Amino acid sequence: MGETLKPFCDTIIGMNTEKPPRKPLEKEEYNRSDALKTIQLPPCEPFRTYALRLKDALASDDKKEVQSVCKLLIDELSLAYGVEKPTIKILNVRPRDEGKDWVYETFGDYDPETLRIRLWMRTAIQKKPTSYGVLLSTLCHEFCHHLDIVSLDFPNTFHTRGFYDRVGLLYHHIQNTPVRKIVWQQHSDGSHSIDWGRTMKGSPKVLA
Repeated sequence: MGETLKPFCDTIIGMNTEKPPRKPLEKEEYNRSDALKTIQLPPCEPFRTYALRLKDALASDDKKEVQSVCKLLIDELSLAYGVEKPTIKILNVRPRDEGKDWVYETFGDYDPETLRIRLWMRTAIQKKPTSYGVLLSTLCHEFCHHLDIVSLDFPNTFHTRGFYDRVGLLYHHIQNTPVRKIVWQQHSDGSHSIDWGRTMKGSPKVLA
C-alpha cells in the first residue's frame, strides 16, 4: 500500500456504517463489501470452548487468562481462514473522549501496518471488566478488519452493512447464539444505522 495506514479504531455507538466514498475505486470497494453479507464459518470447535473460557476469565477479572484465550481465538481463526496471524494485546480501561453532544469510547482497534489487534477489557467510567459479549464481538470485529485486508481484497475495510453482517455471523457462530436479520435505516448522506426495534422483532435463525 502506497501510504501509511492508520489503525482502525472502533467504537460501539449504534453500529453506523460509513457514508459511501466519492472516489471511484473506493466506492467500488465499498459497494463490494456492502454486498458481501456472508462469510464461510469455521468448525464449531475449539472456538465455543474458548468462548466459554473467555466468559469465565472476564467473570474472574483475570487479565492474563483473557489475553491467553483471545490469542487462542485469533490464532485458531487465522488457521481456519488460512491467513497470517495478527498479534493481539489486551489493555485495561477504554480510552474515552467527549464533547458537548457526544461521547466516544474505543473498544478495540486494528493496525494494518503491524497486523496488531488491541482490545480494552475495562469500562471507561467504572473501570470494571466489560461484558463477555462485548469483548467477544469486538474481537470478531477486529479480526474481520484483518480478514478484509489480507484475504477479501477490501484494503480500506469500510464499515458497511455487509461488514457488520459478516461480523455478526462469526460472532454468533462462536458464541452459539441465534442470528437476527439486521434491519437498516438509510440516512441522507448514504450511511445506514441499525433499526434495533425492527431487528429485534425479527425471527432469529439458529446457526449450526
